[in-house]
Amino acid sequence: MSLNQLEWIDLPRFEDARGILTSLDVVPFEVRNAFFLHSVLSERGGHAHRRTGQLIVPVAGSFRVHASDGCDSADYALLDSCRALHVPPMHWLRLHDFTASAVCLVLSDSPHDDADYLRDWDEFVALRRAERTAR
Repeated sequence: MSLNQLEWIDLPRFEDARGILTSLDVVPFEVRNAFFLHSVLSERGGHAHRRTGQLIVPVAGSFRVHASDGCDSADYALLDSCRALHVPPMHWLRLHDFTASAVCLVLSDSPHDDADYLRDWDEFVALRRAERTAR
């Protein structure tokens, strides 16, 4: 699973004189968990998920997502509440540079499971290396 598997998902937006409605009906998986981050003073993440895919939505404000597949890395600016980042499993993420008003909604395809987390960078890289060697 390389970084080219991360993809932007444009969320349908309906705007009129009353305001803007953004739909989540294009989420590419069945949502099994949802949570949001706010009032973040430094950064969040610093881990990967073995089996869980996520859709990261900047509901308000903005922030950045640094993603790595163990070899390559990229930085994504989440600035638009109608544009979400889809992240498959086995990508190390670090969310940072939150504006004061930022709210980050995360939808995932699995319920929370502590065993799904990889919190050690070296272990993550070793697992990714083993995956590439097995192919």
